[in-house]
Amino acid sequence: MSSSADTRSPTLPETSAVTLTINGETRQIEVAPWTTLLDLLRLHLDLTGTKKGCDHGQCGACTVLIDGKRMNACLQLAVMQEGRAITTIEGLAADSRLHPIQAAFVERDAFQCGYCTPGQIMSAVALIQEGRARSRDEIREAMSGNLCRCGAYPNIVDAIADVLAQGETTDREAAQ
Repeated sequence: MSSSADTRSPTLPETSAVTLTINGETRQIEVAPWTTLLDLLRLHLDLTGTKKGCDHGQCGACTVLIDGKRMNACLQLAVMQEGRAITTIEGLAADSRLHPIQAAFVERDAFQCGYCTPGQIMSAVALIQEGRARSRDEIREAMSGNLCRCGAYPNIVDAIADVLAQGETTDREAAQ
């Protein structure tokens, strides 16, 4: 074995450019390669609606939609999201009107302290788009990755069930 072998570790770039569409706006941002999507949103873009809970992907407080699929932003490196569409809680309301699931959360009082609410809402939006949850048991199962320390689960399920029922009614009326 040669003693002249280079044992230095390769150096990482200080920053990398990443282009994302966040809440409908295309942004190019320079971030350190180890920056999570959660930290990019909160620290670099001041989108603080997405919460940092456990920072280990266990609580769901940081749930966002990536290309329409729910993901924990704390587990995603920002640079790995190149070219993707990210929707945060700030991107749900349109024309000063709450998204139907946001309105249902207010109507059903589906929050107490509110810390988990953005992640719960983002997960509920994805659950509705997925179209797999029809019963209260299926809603609970599909929402099991989002924890609420206050125990507002019955009201959260009620809010989601309300929006699902409204969608089913609208779909049936449109078909007639």
